[in-house]
Amino acid sequence: MAKRRRSRRGKPLPTEPVEVFIESLSHEGRGIGRIEGKTVFVDGALPGETVQMQYTFQRGKFDEGRTISFENPYTDRVSPPCPHFGVCGGCSMQHLSTDAQIAHKESILKEQLSHFANTQPEQWLAPLQADLLSYRRKARLGVRYVLKKERTLIGFREKYSNYLADIESCGVLVKEVDQLLQPMSRLIEAMDSRMFIPQIEVACGDDAICLIVRHLQPISEKDHKAWVEFAQKYQLIIYLQPKGPKTVHRIWPLAEDAAQLSYRLEEYDLELLMEPLDFTQVNASINQRMIPLALELLDVQPQDNVLDLFCGLGNFTLPLARKANKVVGIEGVQEMVDRGAINAKHNQLDNVDFFQADLASDLTGQVWLERQYNKILIDPARSGALEVIANIVKFNPQKIVYVSCNPATLARDTGELVKAGYRLKKAGVMDMFPQTTHVESIALFEK
Repeated sequence: MAKRRRSRRGKPLPTEPVEVFIESLSHEGRGIGRIEGKTVFVDGALPGETVQMQYTFQRGKFDEGRTISFENPYTDRVSPPCPHFGVCGGCSMQHLSTDAQIAHKESILKEQLSHFANTQPEQWLAPLQADLLSYRRKARLGVRYVLKKERTLIGFREKYSNYLADIESCGVLVKEVDQLLQPMSRLIEAMDSRMFIPQIEVACGDDAICLIVRHLQPISEKDHKAWVEFAQKYQLIIYLQPKGPKTVHRIWPLAEDAAQLSYRLEEYDLELLMEPLDFTQVNASINQRMIPLALELLDVQPQDNVLDLFCGLGNFTLPLARKANKVVGIEGVQEMVDRGAINAKHNQLDNVDFFQADLASDLTGQVWLERQYNKILIDPARSGALEVIANIVKFNPQKIVYVSCNPATLARDTGELVKAGYRLKKAGVMDMFPQTTHVESIALFEK
């Protein structure tokens, strides 16, 4: 468990529970109340509830706490599906109904668009939802062998703590990975290197599961053999990582025609090959619905020339190429640019080009900027696409579709597009990370 925290001034926190009425919900899913005029954020509390709260931190302008008990429960409060809710920091919204979760995410997007862009879409899209549990196909799992317990913990960290949560299963991981947690724990407990494995990264394709085992000291021959046997038993792809990402290397299977990670987009007759450290969408079921939605909003026609910015390995680029005349994908990481080109060749597409460019830097002289595009798709990281907005509006595209993982930067960039003469036609949220406060969204802009 986390050590008892102190106040900002170093004084011990009050130990007696305090009653507080919860007025609203923060963006992070915590209840907001006031005690003697001072704002307090309370884990596990929902609007309209009166809760008994235990302080966890005191700061100058606000305090923090956790719910011990509550009265008059919120109408959309539900029993969390995970027995580790409240301890594990992986999810924070499981006590709220699915409908209320998505409504909360919509309210965040609406608030950010009003605050940063002073606008709202002409039409709100229906929320995009799919699998609510067992959806996470990529994860970075912490590992720690606890000497006193003689057990290996594998999973996510406790809330507001560096300690790993003591969990037996994880309801948001895909079932095939969840079922590996306990066997992996027992495997590591018997290893020479059990004290020196801090992390296992998981990546899943449609037909294969890959584990990347980070180790701080060289793996013994015995441990190496144990990992290979584990991979054979559970039909896994296993990599070891002794240092940085460039040291990642496969130890099983080793044959040239060995299993490779991939996922299919059946609607477009595409198979996308990937490496375990490549960025891919975490939620496969949402990804399968998000791509058709993006292409529908963009209204891709056979004569269109489309620019796909922050394209990764071609998740949107290649489906676009099935519909458009010509598609150009731009990505900052050269390895992903190479993967995009490999995927285009693998799917026999000759109307798509991939280029490497740092889209946050000066793009003067980039050859792809010399072409013309009438439609543009943007899927940036959390920092958004502010630096590239000035360049793309020069193309005067008819439509821009913006896929966002951060409503604040989407709203900021919306303001810039509105200044450039674009209208926010449609917008909506996509539940890429159910049970969490993460807000994924999509927006359509037109001249």
